[in-house]
Amino acid sequence: MSKPIAEAKFYAMTAEAAVKTLQSDAGRGLSGSEAKKRLGVYGENRLQKGKKTSFAKKFMLQFGDFMVLILLIASAVSFAVSCMQGEANLADPLLILGIVIANAFVGTVQEAKAERALEALRTLSAPHADVLRDGKRAVISAEALVPGDVVYIRAGDVVPADLRLLESMHLQAEESALTGESVPSGKSANAVCDEMCSAAERKNMLFSGTGISAGQGAGIVTATGMQTEMGRIAAMLGDEETPDTPLKLRLRRTGKLIGLLVLGICAVIFLIGLIQKAEPLEMFMISISLAVAAIPEGLPAVVTIVLALGVRRMAAKRAIIRHLPAVETLGSCEVICSDKTGTLTQNKMTVVRCAGAAGELNGQDRDALLSAAALCTSVEGGEKLLGDPTETAIVAAVSDWERLQKQRVKAAEVPFTAERRRMTVVLRTEGGYRVITKGAPEAILPRCTYVLLNGKNVTLTPEMRAALSAKNRDMANDALRVLAAAEKRTEACPETDDAAESGLCFLGLIGLEDPPRPEAAEAVSECKRAGIRPVMITGDQPATASAIAGRLGIENKAVMTGAELESLSDDALLQTVQTCSVYARVSPAHKMRIIKAFRRLKLVTAMTGDGVNDAPALKAADIGCAMGKNGTEVAKNAADMVLTDDNFATIVSAVREGRTVYGNIRKTIHFLMSCNIGEILVVLVSFLLRTPTPLLPAQLLWVNLVTDSLPALALGSDPPQGDVMRRPPTARDSSAFSNGLGFAMAAEGMMIGALALLAFTVGRVFFDADPMQPAVGRTMAFAVLSLSQLVHSYNMRSTGPVLGRGMFKNRGLNISFLICSAWMAGVVVFPQAAALFGSVPLTLTQWGIVAILALLPLPICEMQKRILSRTAKVKNMTSGVKKRVIFNK
Repeated sequence: MSKPIAEAKFYAMTAEAAVKTLQSDAGRGLSGSEAKKRLGVYGENRLQKGKKTSFAKKFMLQFGDFMVLILLIASAVSFAVSCMQGEANLADPLLILGIVIANAFVGTVQEAKAERALEALRTLSAPHADVLRDGKRAVISAEALVPGDVVYIRAGDVVPADLRLLESMHLQAEESALTGESVPSGKSANAVCDEMCSAAERKNMLFSGTGISAGQGAGIVTATGMQTEMGRIAAMLGDEETPDTPLKLRLRRTGKLIGLLVLGICAVIFLIGLIQKAEPLEMFMISISLAVAAIPEGLPAVVTIVLALGVRRMAAKRAIIRHLPAVETLGSCEVICSDKTGTLTQNKMTVVRCAGAAGELNGQDRDALLSAAALCTSVEGGEKLLGDPTETAIVAAVSDWERLQKQRVKAAEVPFTAERRRMTVVLRTEGGYRVITKGAPEAILPRCTYVLLNGKNVTLTPEMRAALSAKNRDMANDALRVLAAAEKRTEACPETDDAAESGLCFLGLIGLEDPPRPEAAEAVSECKRAGIRPVMITGDQPATASAIAGRLGIENKAVMTGAELESLSDDALLQTVQTCSVYARVSPAHKMRIIKAFRRLKLVTAMTGDGVNDAPALKAADIGCAMGKNGTEVAKNAADMVLTDDNFATIVSAVREGRTVYGNIRKTIHFLMSCNIGEILVVLVSFLLRTPTPLLPAQLLWVNLVTDSLPALALGSDPPQGDVMRRPPTARDSSAFSNGLGFAMAAEGMMIGALALLAFTVGRVFFDADPMQPAVGRTMAFAVLSLSQLVHSYNMRSTGPVLGRGMFKNRGLNISFLICSAWMAGVVVFPQAAALFGSVPLTLTQWGIVAILALLPLPICEMQKRILSRTAKVKNMTSGVKKRVIFNK
């Protein structure tokens, strides 16, 4: 036998044809020798393991980031400068190397929870199988199953391989993790399905890894291992690469830009110096000083720590982050594609409506309907109900289940079948027998002669039949699963099914649904206010998906099915995803296509889900959010974030935190780069004016390490701004310097550089004995450059004015300001530190000048912000008038 049987569509053929195609025997199964032969052809019935990356390799990969390479270069430069000055100072390079290693270690630890999705998928496979070999039943390892084996299954079993049913008796399978269906799927060996039907519609198939919730049957193995539906998901999951996060892309672009600028400026300065016949060593030292000034040594480390702080805060809000950059990615997301079952809904069937001949049922008639329907079930248990989810929902809706259980003395039972579409029980009572029938309204109503109306049995008229049929359609159109119940009382036990199920009294219609989570609608609304588009992707029916979407506020004018999506080309799908927000009856492959279409549109996309069928899309998305309470291990391991409370509203909190983290990272970049530009200008202008160097390389390194550490870290922990969820998301391809940040950094850098040069000039002209040996001027420039940057850190807290508006609310920033100011004063005041950094003690007058110049960034930036704020208000008022005029037209 050869492998091509994997391409056969067994669900589209009869059971006999399937057995013939598989060259097996339904009565005897495979022989031992044939099974051994096929095992050699198809391999063991298990999923392949994915390749694992060692911890050491993950650690080394951390050093491939461009910003990390810049840090390593900074370390080498620092050491080279110290050697050229005649003293091999290892303190600075070791400190930078320490930052690099700590950054790499934190990143590696966060990613050490390697993708175990394939391992989790393997655990879903049944360990043993009841199989027919050589005409005898035997229990063997599920890994030994091969195509053609005949397997027996019953309620409680996990399906060991993909099976085409040969026999079925009241068989139902729980397939929500694979297909997205919220209720068990009824199975029938006699069904023959259409070749184009989805997995959820294959009523004659059982799938590996799913569970049997009711009934029993037998099936022939059609696929094992990686050829099963579960195996195909595993293959997609293993092949799919996780995309780079927007933060990584932006930092990569930022690092390259900084590196090119540094190299360019250093090369130009060096060449100009050589043209001016300056000493090559002197020019090299100046170029090195510029490089040291330009490199933001602490940026990667600060970004990592800021992300780690965000992880800790989100964990407190029941969102566990598995990869650090996922914090910021979620804050940048523009589309959230959500599974319906168990994510937007509760994955718990609930009775929501009861209707009868007179309309909605309440009081006595409702109680009679639900009590009768509860008695016509196979549910067991008290506080914890065991049985079919639909039946347990009906039982949960009655108030006196313990009393009813005592009345449920069955004399006979006619079980539910897919052909009959109803179930009947005959109960013994004191006066005789009570017959109760429950099932599809179309199967119950024709067998009724009477109807319950206001507690009395009245004759069922044609008008009433029409009204009940219309009510059934209305409830079905509202995405409810509708059941009907009817009963009658007899003195003798009915001898036939027809006798039992005729002359019944129609009790009413029961509408059940998997209800939306109470908080989901507000979460969807919050996402829309934040400029995030919610999209529902589900394996459920189109009508159900549309109704739930409408109730949650998701645009549901158009619903696309998996079959319709299958017929679209990739380019056509690109057009579709821009307008369609609800997708129903979709397979895992369809979810992948939708996610990839959004990514092709360069939209940062999040995917939420809880089932095995969601795992490939969770991994393919920019950020995957899995449900932690009811989600499968496969989904959790494929995701970047796990919601421990399975609460869709937690995603809103995560988005808010993510946006706050990204905003704080932008504040950090803004602060570090504006300060570094100031340092570059100090060195560059002094060179062009041919004055003595205002800052020594050691002083530049000290300024960078002081300002790049605690203040930058404190800005990274700034609390969220009030309007963070009313701003549009940050586009994937936007620069870290977008929205005027680049201009602001340049202007503020010039301001800081000008203040430091002014301090240098004042000290050199008025306080130094020899202007060509400007010890005082250099010390004043050193102090002003450091302290003005610390003052400038308060300007970063908001794009608007900060004075009088919670300027000192960031406690960490206040503490860092005091500590770093003390450090800065210490390297000037204490002789040993002063000798190390080439500074001299300053007088009270000189300190006063330093203090005034260092405080100037605050009023200057405050004035600039207030002017820009007023200009923006005028523009908004003008644009608001125009919008209202257009709207009125």
